[in-house]
Amino acid sequence: MPRFDPAAHALSINRRAFLTQSAYGLGGLAFALLQGKLAAATASGATRPAGWNGVLPQAHFPVKAKRVIFLCMAGGPSQLETFDWKPMLKQLHGEPFPESFTQGQQLAQLQNTVLKARGAFTNFSKHGQAGIEISDLFPHLATVADELCVIRSMQTEQINHDTAHAFMNTGSIIKGRPSMGSWLLYGLGAETQDLPGFIVLNSQGKFGLQPISARQWSSGVLPSRFQGIQFQSRGGAVHYVGNPEGVCQSTQRQVVEEIQRLNGFLADEQYDPEIATRIAQYEMAFKMQASVPELTDFRNEPQEMLDLYGIKQPGDGSFASNCLLARRLAERGVRMIQLYHRAWDHHGEIEPGMKAGAKDVDQATAALIKDLKQRGMLDDTLILWGGEFGRTPMAQGTGRDHHILAFSVFMAGGGVKPGVTYGATDELGYRAIENVVNVHDLHATMLALMGIDHRRLTTKFQGLDVRLTGIAGEVVEELIV
Repeated sequence: MPRFDPAAHALSINRRAFLTQSAYGLGGLAFALLQGKLAAATASGATRPAGWNGVLPQAHFPVKAKRVIFLCMAGGPSQLETFDWKPMLKQLHGEPFPESFTQGQQLAQLQNTVLKARGAFTNFSKHGQAGIEISDLFPHLATVADELCVIRSMQTEQINHDTAHAFMNTGSIIKGRPSMGSWLLYGLGAETQDLPGFIVLNSQGKFGLQPISARQWSSGVLPSRFQGIQFQSRGGAVHYVGNPEGVCQSTQRQVVEEIQRLNGFLADEQYDPEIATRIAQYEMAFKMQASVPELTDFRNEPQEMLDLYGIKQPGDGSFASNCLLARRLAERGVRMIQLYHRAWDHHGEIEPGMKAGAKDVDQATAALIKDLKQRGMLDDTLILWGGEFGRTPMAQGTGRDHHILAFSVFMAGGGVKPGVTYGATDELGYRAIENVVNVHDLHATMLALMGIDHRRLTTKFQGLDVRLTGIAGEVVEELIV
């Protein structure tokens, strides 16, 4: 009997090795062919705009907006003290709220209580060529009324904060669904190679500090490289972005390249999107060591620009500083920028709360619109301003409760019609009754402005086609230029 030779056995192809290597070989060949087809499709996409490097080979519709800045008023600002003037409600202030409006309706914390009408504590004035009615709490926004597209007939499905935020961001309350920013990054890619394509900033006011969960900018079932990256609003935007003492740039480059080489070996053996994420993020982190300090250095911003935004100290964590940073991010090709301002959950003390919240955001929001316009960027930058739901026209002590049947948002730039209002609520502001827009419709319209058919931007998950708008959503064509 021939002697057993371990070396020869190690070099031989046994049954298990054959099956394993064949599986990977055939899979790798199929993946390579698929990549080649995708590259060819990309190269032939004649209508593919510059900087468009996502999974969609080309635009479905004419591209009107290249980026989105979502100014999220976390907590749900009252539409009745912002953009939906109801003089009849003010006349009814303190009186019983008509039961015909509320009978059988879902209420948050006002269920089984005596409902009394609460009129707006502020006045409204008409502004711009179209005479848009805007609360006197927002004098700076009033100066850009001709740029605003105010939707007064929004409705949502979720009456509690966390699920309402999730619904506004992902179109679903199911955990693990991708946020709108992740969908944009997945579909379109980003114009920047030196910064994340989806960046989130937070600020807070004095009242109504509603918490925000990181799931609101999660990539969900998409690979994690599409998730939003939270930058710090105060101090260094990214922790530990610099090299440790004694580590030079060339040494850091060598470390990154070696890690990338090892990750590349793993990627060759098995297809896992998270390996690709790891490779991409190591490279991104290295580039951010140079790009982030330059991004957050406001020293080249003239004093008149800081004054326009109302910035007292650059990088002070305020909404104003974040708005200026949002413009700088937009200039550098970031696809989705979200600014959360936690100041709008006014179950009580709505008068001081709304006054403080409006003072926080009014000047800076108007400045962002003016700044983008003077730079020629407003035309292809879509701004969305609003919260996760509205507030009741009935009183809750000295405040207002959550409300899902009517609230207001506005958009500006990015191909929306300027200087218009759309939709209407009933005479007491309880329910949207004219040209109702739900959250799915808003998402479908935003994607259309970005050149995307919301029904065709999908990903497979557990055998189903997942999309931002679920099985619903209609583009509101009347809002588009």
